[in-house]
Amino acid sequence: MAVADGVAGLTGAGAAAQPVLAKPGAGVKLAYSFGQVVESGYLTVNTFVFFYYTAVLGLSGSLVGLAVAVSMILDAAFDPLIGSWSDSVRSRFGRRLPVMLVGAPLTMVTMGLWFSPPAGLSVFALFLWLTLTKMAVRAFASMYNIPYFALGAELSDDYVDRSRIVAWRLLAGIVTSVTVTALAYSVFFAGEGGLQRPERYPQFGWTIAAVVLAGALICCAGVWRYAVALPQPQGRPETMGRRIVGEVLEIFRNPSFRILFFSLLLFSSAAGIHQALNNHANVFVWRLRPEVMQVLSYAYLFGILLGVPLTPFLLRFMEKRSAAALGFVMVMAGWTVLPVLRASGAVAPVGEAALPWLVPNNLLVGLGSGIIFIAFPAMMADAADEHEHRFEARREGLYFSGIGFAGKAAAGMGSLIGGLTLDILRFPREAGRQVDAVVSEDVLAGLILGWGPLSAVFCLVGAVLFIPYAITRARHAEIIDDLRIRRARPG
Repeated sequence: MAVADGVAGLTGAGAAAQPVLAKPGAGVKLAYSFGQVVESGYLTVNTFVFFYYTAVLGLSGSLVGLAVAVSMILDAAFDPLIGSWSDSVRSRFGRRLPVMLVGAPLTMVTMGLWFSPPAGLSVFALFLWLTLTKMAVRAFASMYNIPYFALGAELSDDYVDRSRIVAWRLLAGIVTSVTVTALAYSVFFAGEGGLQRPERYPQFGWTIAAVVLAGALICCAGVWRYAVALPQPQGRPETMGRRIVGEVLEIFRNPSFRILFFSLLLFSSAAGIHQALNNHANVFVWRLRPEVMQVLSYAYLFGILLGVPLTPFLLRFMEKRSAAALGFVMVMAGWTVLPVLRASGAVAPVGEAALPWLVPNNLLVGLGSGIIFIAFPAMMADAADEHEHRFEARREGLYFSGIGFAGKAAAGMGSLIGGLTLDILRFPREAGRQVDAVVSEDVLAGLILGWGPLSAVFCLVGAVLFIPYAITRARHAEIIDDLRIRRARPG
């Protein structure tokens, strides 16, 4: 984990010139990848929340969707503050680690509470509990994730090596998701009743919370020597209240950031709708047992896993924007073809007979998602370089808070739309507490269209917004060459 004589300096923020950072070795990348446990652990347990609070605890889909949307939008509004904070920290532990070390334990506590509402709460009290705990777990996870992602952008300024760093992180995310999924379906929700047993959720939540904290601390311990050598602001920054508005307006002046931000906003909305309705589709449309549901999760994760080596390989021959476009096409195909066939009645398998249809479909969506998950953060890091080139200031923290804002606000809206879909369809609330409940075919057809094609429409709009993105390999090389010349100048 040795660091070459220094790292690239900050410009336009009073930082002294620094030598160029050497590419991190496998040890640094491995240690860094453990931090992905926080985000991937949260995202995996989050797939159970909508079903838990609607089908199991009995809140209406609209109320659950509203709670998730309100909590995530308010939480996302704090992301720029966290990003700016991590950009401006000065300490003997570097810019990023102090913020990460505050966020990690608080994430664990709030994640456990999220799955442990007190018994006997009224409808409004349960709604309030979901809103506040959801807001808290996301806010504290952001305190870890935003500086963590920004640190990843600082590990290398190489066009392709950045994709490799993201690939390491994504691989750790896959391992985390597989572990959490296996614990969920094979341990906590196995057997009669499965996901419809309310007493199983608190133990599940606290267990995964402990895993999240362990991964976060391993990452911090493994990269701290590297992190403390990274550049820090040399002068005292302005107070947060005086600088934050100007900094946010500044990053939106960069067209590359705007394109990535709004494209991700739409893609995350699509994923939020699909995720919110996923367990409803698995339980009531495809009529799968929990032990079988995990097979679909593994197929999706295996697709992402295939994207880990595939994306850096593709980037030898194509631009990042072309690889991302390919990912969009794959995801939209998976969200359209099979759901339309099921809604029309042309294909209607249930139980294990549905697996030959669902497994390849999830594999395709996972592969497309994997390409997007690697390409977008790598492009955001390139856009941060472009920002320094244009405005002479490093804003990695704010740039990656933009990813967090877009992802969380849109996922919240996706949950809200998913909840409204259930209520519009008049999905029977009592079905969630009845094992092997039968739901009318009209409702199931509407559910599957919301689960698939409605999500695909949002994804399509995001893909269209992405078309003007213009940082190519050649353009990025020009930016980096110019930045290195600037950084080499004294003072």
